[in-house]
Amino acid sequence: MTKHVLVGIDGSAHSEAAALWAAREAVRRSVPLRLLHARPWLGPQDAEDTGDPRPRDLRPAALQMLAGITERIRREHPALVVDTTVIGDDPVDALVKAAERQELVVLGSRGLGGFAGLLAGSVPLAVAARVGTPMVLVRADRQTSSHDGTTNPGEIVVGVDPRQPPGAVLAFAFAEATRRGAHLRAVHGWDPVPLWAAASWIPPRSEIEARETALRRQLAETLAAARTAYPEVPVVTEIRRGSSAHAVVAAGERAELVVVGRHDRHHSLGMRLGPVAHAVLHHCAAPVAVVPHA
Repeated sequence: MTKHVLVGIDGSAHSEAAALWAAREAVRRSVPLRLLHARPWLGPQDAEDTGDPRPRDLRPAALQMLAGITERIRREHPALVVDTTVIGDDPVDALVKAAERQELVVLGSRGLGGFAGLLAGSVPLAVAARVGTPMVLVRADRQTSSHDGTTNPGEIVVGVDPRQPPGAVLAFAFAEATRRGAHLRAVHGWDPVPLWAAASWIPPRSEIEARETALRRQLAETLAAARTAYPEVPVVTEIRRGSSAHAVVAAGERAELVVVGRHDRHHSLGMRLGPVAHAVLHHCAAPVAVVPHA
């Protein structure tokens, strides 16, 4: 089975921006691009015989929309293989199923930016919580790379928790840095106030600095195997005070890509994202990759 970069298309400007970003990623990975449009009801052939006539067939309009995006992609990437799929199904279910054994899933988000607004909609959040393949969320006004095309390399930011197994997340981040000729910035956020507040004790500055020294050592140890596997990638490590999510969002303000991990969290209403991945998807201005922990 040939792997694709899969992108969900709903006809909006942010999904078209995601398609253009996904096309560049497919070229980097030397794999085909697949455009998928899904909605619960497309036409009479998809409906049960319930007596509801609903005569309008939406499939031709969906195919025409996909053809228009495909034409634009092929103008920029004439050698890229692009195929299109229209499915009469719930968008989340269709994307999660179609993503099985694919290279990457890409979705768009509305562009608001910063902590002042929420970027991610319900479909991207639901897909990110369930999909077994790495997923990238691209906002409409940041679809182009921040790399300026000069000799200055771009930067990939990855959020790292030294207490968690980093394998799949770091492998994805280092591989992306290699493809792009980018630096990698490994970021860990910690907040010293809640850590000691429960004990009603404000630690001296020396205690905080000692804790940060220990965190830097742990971060270096966590990165050691990946740095050996990808010796060509320049790496910067950074310990930031504040929540993990805020540290990653702030560090990724001008990044080409921000990478965070996802632990499976079961909820009575279904799979849910962890707090860090959820916050970064909502607030980060750069494209965000959510990578399931192996």
